[in-house]
Amino acid sequence: MPRLPTDLEIFESIYADYADAFRTFAREEPNRATKIYVPIDVPAIATKLNTDAHELFGRLYYHLDHKFRYKQDDGSLVHLFAFAVGGDRHCINYPYLAAILSEHRLEDTRRKWALRISGVALAVSLATFISRFVGS
Repeated sequence: MPRLPTDLEIFESIYADYADAFRTFAREEPNRATKIYVPIDVPAIATKLNTDAHELFGRLYYHLDHKFRYKQDDGSLVHLFAFAVGGDRHCINYPYLAAILSEHRLEDTRRKWALRISGVALAVSLATFISRFVGS
């Protein structure tokens, strides 16, 4: 059964795989409709993440885009993932992805530190508990 990657794993994979494509966009001779929306290969990302391509597309299109898209003051929507931009299909808003990834990395770091501190507190508590019974 395919595994379900975390949002962080999905964002990390897309960010790493498409960094060069985003950075090498040339306005004089563009290879896609816009600089910020980068077409991604959903099946290739799914293979890399050991998951189903249709599930990954659904996560990106129905869940993550819905979760992160927002409306600007002029009423236009800013999408994280767009089905089509110009002639390009399956496009990620790369700068927005980078911002979301940064927040996810920060949350992950905080969670890991909290877990480490909890582990140390548990070890100290166990050591204190054991020393009371061994010392008695």
